[in-house]
Amino acid sequence: MSNGRYKKKLESDELLEIIFDYAAKITIEHNLDKLLLLMADMGREMTVADRCTLWLYDERADELWAKVAHGMDEVRVPSNAGLAGYVFQTTKPLVIEDAYQDERFHSGVDVQTGYRTKSVMVIPLINKQNVTLGVYQVINKLTEEEVFTTEDVKYLSLAASYTAQALEAVLMNIEVEEAQKEIIFKMGEIGEVRSKETGNHVKRVAEYAKVLAIKAGLSEEEAELIKVASPMHDIGKVAIPDSILNKPGRLSKEEYTAIQAHSTIGYDLLKNSNRSILHAAAVIAKQHHERWDGRGYPDGLSGKNIHLYGRIVSVADVFDALASDRPYKKAWSIGRIVTHFTKEKGKQFDPDLIDLFLYHLDDFLSIKEQYDEI
Repeated sequence: MSNGRYKKKLESDELLEIIFDYAAKITIEHNLDKLLLLMADMGREMTVADRCTLWLYDERADELWAKVAHGMDEVRVPSNAGLAGYVFQTTKPLVIEDAYQDERFHSGVDVQTGYRTKSVMVIPLINKQNVTLGVYQVINKLTEEEVFTTEDVKYLSLAASYTAQALEAVLMNIEVEEAQKEIIFKMGEIGEVRSKETGNHVKRVAEYAKVLAIKAGLSEEEAELIKVASPMHDIGKVAIPDSILNKPGRLSKEEYTAIQAHSTIGYDLLKNSNRSILHAAAVIAKQHHERWDGRGYPDGLSGKNIHLYGRIVSVADVFDALASDRPYKKAWSIGRIVTHFTKEKGKQFDPDLIDLFLYHLDDFLSIKEQYDEI
């Protein structure tokens, strides 16, 4: 065991205080990684254990996985493997004095890490609909007895019942967000198909936009938001006639005006959503054709009056448009694109973003190569 000194057994009031203290934090936590860490800390602290692993069930893969485990990286095992798999399948708590005396225990992790697992307690994590979400597994009791008790089972089961609903809510929200992201990409691809643009256009623009956002100093979370929202930048093109959208020659003044309307159309489609992703998508749809010098559309905004999201996606979108074949032109060389961006710095584009783009050009070229058409 990693701790050479024994710890005292907790009294009932101390256990309840731990449960309620952690429950208060857990019920307001919406980040899965942080939530799992809180739940693991709670399990370890209230059972006076050396380690706690929270295994969750992945229905698609039929596996149990532990993304946050004390002293461990992410691990995946079949849903019927080991002690965790046994409890997940039977939904019955399990207490073992010495894991090496139980044939269900797999010692591979101990062999790799040099750790010695001895006492183990595993309990099912079940929601109010009686669906097993996963299992709690605590290892090596640190009290003098060194064995988990029926009281440990009782209290950890109680804590699990309190926190299972919070966990399920976060998992459900993640599922909704993933579905939302998929829909956004599919909607963006619809716009591509209608305008006969290259198949990976929205994917490349999304990746370019995220990298540029990070280089501009935005957080990973906000950069990911821009990445997810950017595929809808041209969604308004669904309302533009094919005869205009795919015209190979020069557009008339009236046709160009009709094309410009796609930015406002896209904004109107998205603006009423309270979802952060769709709100960001609405801003991007409307403002990614604005220009730093105020000569863009639809509102003639200039400088930092243009939302940063719009300025970022403008650079990403134009780079991909110039670097890709289109119905009306062949792809430009990288040298020609660099010359164009340098010329348009402070005119069409945010000068700071152009400096960042050109300084980190290799990063964008790597993305282009990764997502180039096959």
